[in-house]
Amino acid sequence: MTRSYAPPGQLWLLPQSEQEGLDLDRRQLITVVEQAYRALREGGSDNPVKTVIGGGDHRSLSYSMVARDAGSETVCFKAVHEHDPRRSRDAYSFHSFVFLVDDTTGAPIALMDVVKLGPLRSSATTALFARAARPDARSALVVGTGVQAQAALPMLLAALPGLERLQVFGTYREGLRAVQESAGGRDVEIVGDLREATGGADIVIGASGLSASQEVRRDWMKPGAVAVLLGYGIHADVCHRADYRIATDTNQMHATCEDLRGDDGRLPSVDAQLPDILLGRAPARRHPDDVVFAYNSGMAVTDAALGRYMADLAQAAGRGEKVNFW
Repeated sequence: MTRSYAPPGQLWLLPQSEQEGLDLDRRQLITVVEQAYRALREGGSDNPVKTVIGGGDHRSLSYSMVARDAGSETVCFKAVHEHDPRRSRDAYSFHSFVFLVDDTTGAPIALMDVVKLGPLRSSATTALFARAARPDARSALVVGTGVQAQAALPMLLAALPGLERLQVFGTYREGLRAVQESAGGRDVEIVGDLREATGGADIVIGASGLSASQEVRRDWMKPGAVAVLLGYGIHADVCHRADYRIATDTNQMHATCEDLRGDDGRLPSVDAQLPDILLGRAPARRHPDDVVFAYNSGMAVTDAALGRYMADLAQAAGRGEKVNFW
């Protein structure tokens, strides 16, 4: 049965407020994102490299992405504008949306705000990296206190329920409290010594913003640990000196991680990509003692799959607004 989201000539809008309170099962969210990555290799899906624009004065950062998720037959167009990304002008703002289209009928699905969608798909990807590279993990450290950091621990716990010790490092009191509250009643320790905390963590998640005051170094990490970078908070030397490097997509990594390049402008080779790891075509590490660096670059194919999933939940709940548009 073909689902209708809006009458011809109308567009269904799903702002942030209309996405709050949806009945989201994090384990199911991880499954949806995993299936989107698998479909990139199993045929039908596509995810071209994002287009990025950023001024030399760091006034703003903008990028756009397009992708097709074969599993849900959804095409996604995504646009992001981040003003004052380094928070150096006291003028920070973030605006983004995804436009979803049903590729079986050609009919628009929705125009969605991504304040909720983005952190969900990024944290699900982080959980997939962590579960693949360190399935026996008992401790996790989150570096950062913003929206991405607040989404990290609950998704990680959904993927690795055996985690026993949870820690967070940051400088903003309200953000630290929000990360603690995100863990659903589990104890989250606020740490003041980043080096010491890193030395005891099986999983380190770099989720800080551009204004990160401290960064994890390779020498601080214990054998067998995995560092997942989806923002900032992990130094480039972890990438360069890791024993094994994995990424969501090598080309995407090269397009988006200028800050990780060495003095010669180069990046080290990537040993495996997440879709191949999930399909069992490549290992997530070579040896148990390998320090693994994982680069979590946002991929629009996961926005397409997860956006469609959330749109269906929102429609069932009677959310959103239909407006005359075309």
